[in-house]
Amino acid sequence: MSELTDLTAVRLVDGYRKGEFSPVDVVRAALRRAEETQPLVNAFVRIEAQTALAQAEASAGRWRRGEPQGLVDGVPVSVKDLLLLRGGPTLRGSRTIRAEGAWDEDAPSVARLREHGAVFIGRTTTPEFGWKGVTDSPLSGITRNPYDTSRTSGGSSGGSAVAVAVGAGPLSLGTDGGGSVRIPAAFCGIFALKPTYGRVPLYPASPFGTLSHVGPMTRNAADAALMMEVITGPDPRDWSQLGAVAGSFRAGLDGGVRGLRVAYSPSLGGQVAVRPAVAAAVRRAVESLAAQGAYVEEADPDFSEPVEAFHTLWFSGAARVVQHLAPDRRELLDPGLREICGQGARYSALDYLAAVDVRMDLGRRLGRFHSAYDLLVTPTLPITAFEAGAEVPKGSGHRRWTGWTPFTYPFNLTQQPAATVPCGVDEEGLPIGVQIVGARHADTVVLRAAHALYEAGGAGVAPPELG
Repeated sequence: MSELTDLTAVRLVDGYRKGEFSPVDVVRAALRRAEETQPLVNAFVRIEAQTALAQAEASAGRWRRGEPQGLVDGVPVSVKDLLLLRGGPTLRGSRTIRAEGAWDEDAPSVARLREHGAVFIGRTTTPEFGWKGVTDSPLSGITRNPYDTSRTSGGSSGGSAVAVAVGAGPLSLGTDGGGSVRIPAAFCGIFALKPTYGRVPLYPASPFGTLSHVGPMTRNAADAALMMEVITGPDPRDWSQLGAVAGSFRAGLDGGVRGLRVAYSPSLGGQVAVRPAVAAAVRRAVESLAAQGAYVEEADPDFSEPVEAFHTLWFSGAARVVQHLAPDRRELLDPGLREICGQGARYSALDYLAAVDVRMDLGRRLGRFHSAYDLLVTPTLPITAFEAGAEVPKGSGHRRWTGWTPFTYPFNLTQQPAATVPCGVDEEGLPIGVQIVGARHADTVVLRAAHALYEAGGAGVAPPELG
């Protein structure tokens, strides 16, 4: 059954419908893959084998009766351990959260997946409270890259990216406050989408406010479109959610890119030093879009790096997360998190509002940019995966993870949809991602362009040889 772990969610649902295999077979294969790779990559906080098999048995019965419960009935899904998944504690990578309690509520995206019959394999690793762009925490240790276990998976949805990459289920739920689905997806060779803010309801509200999005991490764009059909369902607990989507995320997925106006920014106007292997792979992806009929020109968005404004908002959010902790409990925190919390607590309300002003002006300028271009294409990251257990690459001179993620966090400030598509590997066999950014609310256009790359053979990398 090992080949079952290679199948996409779309293919699994088709196979269930045709009776080619059972959800029980698929879930057993995914669980086996999760368990055999766990000692090597540490993708999971907890693997829920008994619960998952019971859910798979129930799904198999529904398919035998010809009564599937929803769009992803029987499909294995993992959930980042920042999102509530009823039946057990959500510890958020922290030793400061107590496991006791009812834990009887699902996050909105989890609830929608459950309503559609998804099978929950387990909870995936995160840095403490999702604070940084790599995945290690005092609670669960280091999560490693399946293409080279001496390298980082990226973060903060690192466990989810690794789970999908190794075949422990084709779908995972991640969160993205500054690149946290796109960074690990790029490092681990999978697809991820940060939807327009509010498109996927979130509860409880993130302490990082409207920077934080929930998004799908999948094998390809078609699986992400399927997942978006499910997780965008409304939820009254999120006051900032957007209204119902008009139409379908899957409708028009095969429409191609002919006639789309694409801005290609290889280095944000020379602001970013991009590794040659990354630059070459991204350029090939852009050439594929042009060959399919997109109008491509090099153009840079109108912004200087807004890192200080992002830090003000991000560090303030981190300080809010731990505000209730007594001094002895704070000693349990990741030292890097403790440091930025101290910095965040020193900002004034006026500092925060000044950062909001920068954010609003950036959004205005990007809105104007997208009046001329349907899409912006950049590298997802300027580098490939570096050593595991470090926040920044050795010798880089960067102080914080934002130093090596200049292409991702700005689009959390602007709340735009942004996807990463695997587009090649470097000389060491490490995956490279190309980022596709759309105007706010243009999630379907981003998905369509990403799908076009897959259909043209310009996306995807060979699975890791692990275990």
